[in-house]
Amino acid sequence: MQLQTPVIIQQAPFSISPMESMLFVGSCFADNIGRLFVEDKFRATVNPFGVMYNPASILHTVERHLADHDAPRTAVFTLGTNHVYILNETGEIVDNCQKRPQRLFTERELTVDECASYLRRAVEALRAKRDDVRVIITVSPIRYAKYGFHGSQLSKATLLLAADKLVKEYASDRSCKVTYFPAYEIVNDELRDYRFYREDMLHPSDQAVKYIHQRFADTFFSNDTHAFLKKWQPIKAALNHRPFNPDSEDYKAFLAKAKEDERKLVEEYGS
Repeated sequence: MQLQTPVIIQQAPFSISPMESMLFVGSCFADNIGRLFVEDKFRATVNPFGVMYNPASILHTVERHLADHDAPRTAVFTLGTNHVYILNETGEIVDNCQKRPQRLFTERELTVDECASYLRRAVEALRAKRDDVRVIITVSPIRYAKYGFHGSQLSKATLLLAADKLVKEYASDRSCKVTYFPAYEIVNDELRDYRFYREDMLHPSDQAVKYIHQRFADTFFSNDTHAFLKKWQPIKAALNHRPFNPDSEDYKAFLAKAKEDERKLVEEYGS
């Protein structure tokens, strides 16, 4: 008896190497996933200017980040909503209202074409710095109750269509790869149970995030990355161990060995 409908994911057109340079930009779901990559020694930058929910704000983050940093090998954009806030005084989309009065802003919804355009500009900004950059597009499974659940679904549908449009545009590009990862579908079609949500019934639980991360790893990680992580996990557990007596000589020796193992592993796989 089959009690789930697993989301079938094709193998990615590229693979992610151990400790690869990565940029995660998007909703708080990007924070959750990106944090796991940081913990696993990837050179990952996660929402360097705060959480960004819409494609325009993702573009703004990419542009600001590239002004002071090299382009990553792989970028992950996690789209949360197509709703944007425009500052009436300037007509510009703001990334954060900074708790200013609502009357200063006009809220509107980006169209599919507008969403795709902002994402395309973000890809091309990365590509201008690194022509072989790879971009992974995801749609956050987090629902936005403030729009009403029908409104939230319409917003997600717009983002899904924009992501699909962008992926198709780059399908024949040999240098710059843009692909879609179905985080939204995994939560809504495969997990599909409130036990995989936090208490607010809107955000995926830690268990759901870890499951999505595992599906991501199965899709994108190279054989070397899987081998690296297999060696890294016991070292990470040792480094995170909280002893009863942290001042004991035994623990100091234990920690010193773990740090030396970490150094050797990074040296083995570092480029």
